[in-house]
Amino acid sequence: MNDLNVSKKTILIVDDMPINIQVLARGLNSDYHIKIATDGEKAIEIGMSENPPDLILLDIMMPGMDGYEVCHTLKKNPKTHNIPIIFVTAKGEVEDETKGLELGAADYIIKPFHMPIVKARVNTHIDLKRKSDMLEIMLDMDALTGIANRRHFDKMLGSEWNRAKRSGLPVSLIILDIDYFKKFNDNYGHPAGDVCLKLVAQTLNKCVRRSGEIVARYGGEEFAVILPSVNHNDALKLAEKLRSHIESLKIIHAYSNIADCITISLGAATTVPKDGLEPAELINTADKMLYEAKNHGRNQLKGEAL
Repeated sequence: MNDLNVSKKTILIVDDMPINIQVLARGLNSDYHIKIATDGEKAIEIGMSENPPDLILLDIMMPGMDGYEVCHTLKKNPKTHNIPIIFVTAKGEVEDETKGLELGAADYIIKPFHMPIVKARVNTHIDLKRKSDMLEIMLDMDALTGIANRRHFDKMLGSEWNRAKRSGLPVSLIILDIDYFKKFNDNYGHPAGDVCLKLVAQTLNKCVRRSGEIVARYGGEEFAVILPSVNHNDALKLAEKLRSHIESLKIIHAYSNIADCITISLGAATTVPKDGLEPAELINTADKMLYEAKNHGRNQLKGEAL
């Protein structure tokens, strides 16, 4: 994960008056990347792009879609909800400011503005956004292994499910756990068990390289892998790669009933999401396949396409 303190943040300036954009951009471009939009539609397009801004300076009075509508649209969308919006506007009545803040704006600056005030408020809200992003990452990370946790898994599976439903592409899921891990913990101790979990997590993470693919600690010694746009055959190939790589670590496990080292069992499931089908069914199928792999001797994988 990128260090949120290192990268230069991006400000989107939205105003239909070029002179206002020029003044704001000139005052901020030494500290921030600047993007510009001269109408509400373009602002929303940039906000919802793959590289959204970290903060938006937004005029209210614009032809077509005004700033209030832009703010409302961005704040109701989960993808853009957390982008701080500062209104920079000539509308200085109390009711105007109240409306902007009620729509979810972080701040309200009245024109004519003073650049030192704008910079100070931008810096404050960028810092708050940075801390909020860091907290969000911490909430989504498993403290022991450093990979995604169950909270992040649930969130991303729902997101990828909806994306696949719109696109008509498949989504695959692998659920796996470490064979006889309780015996490992009981005989080598929990510190050794923690080291084992970290090594397994790091190895799984290195094997899963494509954009959008996520490895998460599902619970205890159980892990899950979300594979967007991956068909069942490719999911099975990746599952076998995971199994092989974990076995090749040669983590000694003299108390395993099937090998002298740590191994994993895996269940894979694939479907094309459609109406009437829920993500829980994909999870249940992968889980069922995992237990089938265990019942057939462990250190192997089983799969099923819904």
